[in-house]
Amino acid sequence: MLIKAFLLTGLFCMVAQIILDNFKITPGHVTSLFTVIGAILSFFGIYDNLIKWAGSGATVLISNFGHMLYTGAIEGFKNEGLIGLFTGLLSKSSAAITSAIIFSFIFVLIFKPKS
Repeated sequence: MLIKAFLLTGLFCMVAQIILDNFKITPGHVTSLFTVIGAILSFFGIYDNLIKWAGSGATVLISNFGHMLYTGAIEGFKNEGLIGLFTGLLSKSSAAITSAIIFSFIFVLIFKPKS
């Protein structure tokens, strides 16, 4: 499983590096692109298979954020209708977003940036 995770994340990183080297776009554009690709792969049912195949290798990628947005929105829509489409959007990723904010705040307090 570890080798599969390494291969999948390495493939995504290689594609990102090729995009950055050959096109005049910023890393932010690549991040957005991979998030949208994750949502598209989730729409076609491919991303769940990637998670089954590579385990955590598929869940640590930025494309997993797109997958979580899509699955949260669909679950919200199934449970609450059209308003659930919007309220469920961040339901699956809220813990990750909250912990990123909290840990970033803690690290800013502990470490000082170099000039």
